[in-house]
Parts: sequence; structure tokens; C-alpha cells
Amino acid sequence: MQFVTQAINYLKNMGIYMTTVQWRDVLEILIIAFLLYYILAWMKNTRAWSLLKGIIVIALFLVVASIMQLDTIIWIAKNVVNYAIIALLLVLQPELRKGLENLGRKNILGDILSTTGINSTDVESISAESISEIVKACTEMGKARTGALIVIQRAEFLSEYETTGIAVDGKITSGLLINIFEKNTPLHDGAVIIVGNRVTAATCYLPLSDNMGLSKDLGTRHRAAVGVSEKTDAVTIIVSEETGRISLAIDGKIEPISDGEQLKTRLTKLVSKAREKRRKTRRRRSDENNTEVKTGEGAANEKV
Repeated sequence: MQFVTQAINYLKNMGIYMTTVQWRDVLEILIIAFLLYYILAWMKNTRAWSLLKGIIVIALFLVVASIMQLDTIIWIAKNVVNYAIIALLLVLQPELRKGLENLGRKNILGDILSTTGINSTDVESISAESISEIVKACTEMGKARTGALIVIQRAEFLSEYETTGIAVDGKITSGLLINIFEKNTPLHDGAVIIVGNRVTAATCYLPLSDNMGLSKDLGTRHRAAVGVSEKTDAVTIIVSEETGRISLAIDGKIEPISDGEQLKTRLTKLVSKAREKRRKTRRRRSDENNTEVKTGEGAANEKV
């Protein structure tokens, strides 16, 4: 194929190209290498990794076909490649969406793209009392080996998951949480979502993670917890029905919890990070509003 011939010619003339390298070329190489590394690191834990290995095998086969001048195979490859790219994008649509969501949560452009409208920063932060009630409930359910799945909202809204369940809107208490997850009760199946100091919904459906790196021993409850933590910045508490062990799912990873005290410490720390983020956003918005007011007053004075 033509690109193979071009690659061979490029390698032959590598010495000539090296004498004309500028700092911009080195910068481009570093940027491309950086992007490729993170793309490969992201792909490794998804279905895209298996597809990539298949694509590499096909590419090697086409290189051999080009060297051996197998014209029919090369002709077929040239005519199929455009359709194959479109098909590949359709197959990898969930992974591409997840990758873009993760990129958006890095907050690289957060300061530029932030709006002054309603945001999750306006939601009341969860209190220390509510955290204590959650810890107490999880500890009791762990002892009784009652399965539970509790999702705590932080900076990002969980509205799309709340709508899949039944509205509760109750104050957070250990008794309420234990009763919800009690076996053979109407609300025990699914996840509970907590926003601020309220239990907003129960029996909610969460997206299952397709991370290939997760242990095969993890059940549906753990995969659902990892799934929602991959798509949002929420903190999810899992109580295993089989072992009674408590775990946290954060940023697509499972973190085992040894006891109630550790759970309380981790929740307090994670919630404080979200609270500090809200404070910074509120402060930035306040500064922006003050600047707009001063600008408006200055313009009015000039007219007068």
C-alpha cells in the first residue's frame, strides 16, 4: 500500500530529516507522545483495548500483503477502510463518550466554561450529622449482611439517575436507610441517592462498568457503583450482602473500608473537597457579579 512505501522512504531519509529538526518539531513530538500515552492508558481498561490488538494484527497483515504485492487484498483494504473507520466509531461510541466525560471532569476549561446559572454548587452540603447516620446504617447493615448501595452527590448532578427510581425526599437517618435496604421490602432493590442532607430517591438504576480490569469476584452491586463513579464525581458506598464488607467507589476505583471510623473519615474528607470546590465557585461568581456591577455603574456615570 502507498502509506507503507512512504513509511519506508521516510526511514531511509531519516538522516536528512534530523538535520532540519526545529524546536517546534520536538514540541509536537512530545505533545503527540503524551496524547498517545494517555489514550493507550485509557483504552487498556476498556473493550477498545481488545479491538486495538485486533487492528494491530490486521495492520501487520496488510503490511506483509503490501511487501508481497498482493494487489487484490490491497485493493479490498483501500475500499473498505473508510467504512471500517465509521463502523469502529459506532462500536466504540460508549468508550468515546466515557473518555470525553472524563476529560470534561478534569476541569481544564472549568474556569472558562463555567456559567452563572443554577449549578450543583447551590445544593446544600451534607452535614457531619448526616455522615454519622450513614456510617451507623452501613455498619449495622454490614453486621447483618444486608446489601446496600448508597450514592452521595458531590459537585455533579445525579438527576438522570434519580428519575429511574422512586422519590423519597426524607431526612437522612440510619433507620430510614436500614428500612429501605431491608430484604423483601419494596425499596430494597437498586441504589439510594443522597443529595445534601436528604435521601432523594430509592430503587435507582445505575450504569454498570465495563472496566475489564475489575475483579471477576465483584458482583452487579459493585459494578454499578464503579459505573456511576466513572460517569460522575459521586461517592458510592457498597455494603456486600455476601460478606458484609463495606467499600467505596470513587473515580472508577473500589476502595475497601475496614470499619465505621475509617468510613466516616473518608466521607468527611471527600465531602470537604466538594464543599471547598463549591466555595471557590461561589467566590468566583461573586467576584464576577461585582465586576459586572462596577462596570455598569461606570458606564452609567460616563453617560451622565
